[in-house]
Amino acid sequence: MSASGFNRLLERLHPDTGQAAEEYERLRAQARVWEAATARLFDQVGLDRGARCLDAGCGPGETMRMMAQRVGPEGWVMGVDVDAPLGAQALRMLHASGHHQCAFEHGDVSRAGRLPGGPFDLVFARLLLFHVHDRLAVLRNLWEWVAPGGHLVVQDYDVEPCNVEPELETIHEFRRVVRGAFDAAGCDSRAGHHLPLLFAEAGIGAPDGTDVAGRLEPFATASAMFGAVYRSVLPGALAAGLTTEEQSARWFEDLARDTAESGGHAAMWPLMIGAWKRK
Repeated sequence: MSASGFNRLLERLHPDTGQAAEEYERLRAQARVWEAATARLFDQVGLDRGARCLDAGCGPGETMRMMAQRVGPEGWVMGVDVDAPLGAQALRMLHASGHHQCAFEHGDVSRAGRLPGGPFDLVFARLLLFHVHDRLAVLRNLWEWVAPGGHLVVQDYDVEPCNVEPELETIHEFRRVVRGAFDAAGCDSRAGHHLPLLFAEAGIGAPDGTDVAGRLEPFATASAMFGAVYRSVLPGALAAGLTTEEQSARWFEDLARDTAESGGHAAMWPLMIGAWKRK
């Protein structure tokens, strides 16, 4: 997940997990899943050469790469994230690919303050509000960093539609544990659905437009996503008493069985919902 995917939740509940190399690779893979949906929003706001961009919660830098390709060497792309090692790694990869117009700032977007290179023609956040407590404060900060005439673009998940048809008890349990872990951490697993309301409550106003993207694929391939997300939130779920080590081990066994026996079922990812506003 860009916006560091589940990193904010992981840091709050289980700091070491968020640093794992396998978690970083999961974030990169997830970012690539939503690349077309994000590109569609960049088209809507007319992101073009020479623009100055901020990726708030840049995670592994996949969206920074998209921005750099659009704005060209005469543009500027700043990434900011609470995960300094991941951000530094992302910047090395971007520079190695020739995107020297990219920079990284270690920081917390929930805290106001000037960012290098700002204000920006585009301030973008994907899967950021999903993980923070004070979503309105973060939105106000993002809006403050937008230059007059620039755009704020936000994409976030709504986990509620995530399911498999025909239904599987394994996925009912997945949704219960994941939603419960987010609730226990004070996060919003339906932040995407709430974007218009959040924009209004933050004083930004109604979005100029919205976009809803989904991903439907056979359970045989989607089960890896379900397993990775469950594993990511498991420390928090255990701490909150939502499951036990024994129950979670049995869940993974059930997931493997269902993948083998019901791989042709249709699996729906969480919806990725976007909203944008011109300043």
